[in-house]
Amino acid sequence: MSRPPLPPFTDEGAIQYEYRNDGGQWYRAYSNEIWPFDAEGVMEQRLASINEHPITKAERKFHWPLGRRPDGHPSLSDCGL
Repeated sequence: MSRPPLPPFTDEGAIQYEYRNDGGQWYRAYSNEIWPFDAEGVMEQRLASINEHPITKAERKFHWPLGRRPDGHPSLSDCGL
């Protein structure tokens, strides 16, 4: 039995997340996660620590609709992240 997401994972899949609340304040969320898998590749547990930091609109780094980063957009490394 297998269910996505399956390892190996990529750096591109581990992006920082930016969002705006109903009041118009932008935030960037940072996280650290530990996903132990069993021998069949099924996640046994998910441990996560997520922190949010208010940012200005000018500090945003991601400017596309919700979803996958568009082809040709600078990578996280290119953005200094």
